[in-house]
Amino acid sequence: MLLKVPATSANLGPGFDCIGMALNLYNYIEYEFLEKEGYLSLEISGEGADSLAKDKSNLVYRAFSRAFILNNQKVPGIKLKLINNIPLARGLGSSSAAIIGGLMVANCQLNKRLNDDQLLDLAMEFEDHPDNIAPALLGGIVLCTLNNGKYYYQKMNPPNPLCCSILIPDFQLSTKMAREVLPDVIPLKDAVFNVGKMGFFINAINTGNLELLKLAIDDKLHQPYRSRLIPGLPELFAKATKSKIILGIAISGAGPSVIIFHKKEDTDSLGQLQEVLLQHGTAAKLINLKPIVEGAQVL
Repeated sequence: MLLKVPATSANLGPGFDCIGMALNLYNYIEYEFLEKEGYLSLEISGEGADSLAKDKSNLVYRAFSRAFILNNQKVPGIKLKLINNIPLARGLGSSSAAIIGGLMVANCQLNKRLNDDQLLDLAMEFEDHPDNIAPALLGGIVLCTLNNGKYYYQKMNPPNPLCCSILIPDFQLSTKMAREVLPDVIPLKDAVFNVGKMGFFINAINTGNLELLKLAIDDKLHQPYRSRLIPGLPELFAKATKSKIILGIAISGAGPSVIIFHKKEDTDSLGQLQEVLLQHGTAAKLINLKPIVEGAQVL
C-alpha cells in the first residue's frame, strides 16, 4: 500500500500558529503489515535518508504505534519505506507529514476507526501547534483555534489563480531555535496590527481578490525576530515588496524557507530573489508549487 502526505506552509504572514496551507510536494510511505507483532522494518530514501532514525524512535513509527495503544490494541508488525521529498527543518512541515503519515497508516489497519477530529487530536500529542498538522491532514488552507482545551478548525479552498514559489536556503533551522528568539511579551499595537492583517488575508482567500494579499501578508509577531536567523531576509522582503508580480512574501513556518505568493502567469523574475540571499552568503533553491485541496491520501 502507498500513502502520500503533503508539505505545508504555516503562519502565511500574520496567522502565527493558527493557519497553514497544503502544497503539492509530497512524502510517500510504502507499507505492508506483517504477522510478527511489534516487528519493524524501516527504510528511508530521499530527504533525511542519512540522518533520520531507522528504529522505533522514528517519528512516523511513533505516531503509528500511538494510534494502536490509544485504541487498546497491540501494535502490529509493519514494513515501512519512507520516500521523503519534503526538506527537513526548512519550515515546510516535514515533522507534521511524518506524524500524519504514521497515523494514517495505522488508521488503515484500524478500518478508519479514527475520524479527522480524532486524528487531529492525536497528532497534537506530538506537536504543540496545529498550523502544519491540520493542512497536512485535511488539505487546503486551514484555520485553527483552541477553545476549552480542544482544537477547532475551518478549511478554506485556495482560489484557483493563487500560486506560490518557495525559496529554500541550504541550511536547516530547528523550530526550537526559531521559537527561542521570540519575546514572551509583545506590544499591543503589534497584536492589533496582526489582527487587521489576518482579517484582510481571510477576505482575500474567500473572495478571490488576490490583490488584497499585498496588504494582508505582513507580520509583527514573529518575522521581525526571526529575520536575524535568516541572512538577507530584510533585503529579500524589501525587493519583493517593490516587485509588480509578487502578491506577498512571508517566512514559511519557522523558516528558513520563504513562501512567495503570485498569480499563475507571474513566475519569470522570481529568480532575482535567489540573488539577494546569495549576496548574503546563502544559496537557495527556488521551486514552484501550488496550494492543494487534498490532504494526506491512501493511493
